[in-house]
Amino acid sequence: MPTSRLGSSLAPRRRPGTRLGRSVRIAALAALSVGVLPAAAAAELVFLTTGRTLTVQSHRFDGDRIVLKMRGGGEITCAASAVDRIAPDDVIAPEAGRDARDEALVPVPYGEMIDQAANRIGVDPRLVRAVIQVESAYQASARSRKGAMGLMQLMPETARRYAVADPYDPGSNVDAGIRHLKSLLDRFELSLAIAAYNAGEAAVERFRGIPPYAETQNYVRQVLRLLGSASTQ
Repeated sequence: MPTSRLGSSLAPRRRPGTRLGRSVRIAALAALSVGVLPAAAAAELVFLTTGRTLTVQSHRFDGDRIVLKMRGGGEITCAASAVDRIAPDDVIAPEAGRDARDEALVPVPYGEMIDQAANRIGVDPRLVRAVIQVESAYQASARSRKGAMGLMQLMPETARRYAVADPYDPGSNVDAGIRHLKSLLDRFELSLAIAAYNAGEAAVERFRGIPPYAETQNYVRQVLRLLGSASTQ
């Protein structure tokens, strides 16, 4: 969804997770001191008090500070009080450092065209395939109730931005959709770029993270899960 198609009636939904109150922080620190803290999840969602959401590999406490180990490498340290809660993220992340574009991909409708366009524009073909699967299930004639069109579900304003004469033409649709996705990847990290494709850049910027919309959060999970599964084939 290249621009927001979410209805105004959608209210933010709070996700279950670990709320970092004083008692929880003390308990976690005590567990660390005796070496009985359970192993961290493979991936976690960190909800900051500012409203921003981070996806991290793991976390640990260091006094009244919390250290966030990032998926792409490196760590961020901040006050534990800056974190509202932490929830497990069951998304399967692609292997770091693996260039999926060098491997054979499974046959899908329009697969050769999609892969060629993705490689030409500079986007992982597996990511493009995952977006198309979630957006339209490879149905070139798909149209949503909000007016999104074609394989990559271009909204009318996005089609105009990329000078698409026929949004239902697979080649034109995929080219514009990938170029738009590339522009988002140039601005945001992967999960936020995917969220922006669904909910729009303005929503991601406003919430300084994945917007708290059930549709968008599910969308990001689905795309990343497909991407992660494809990367392990």
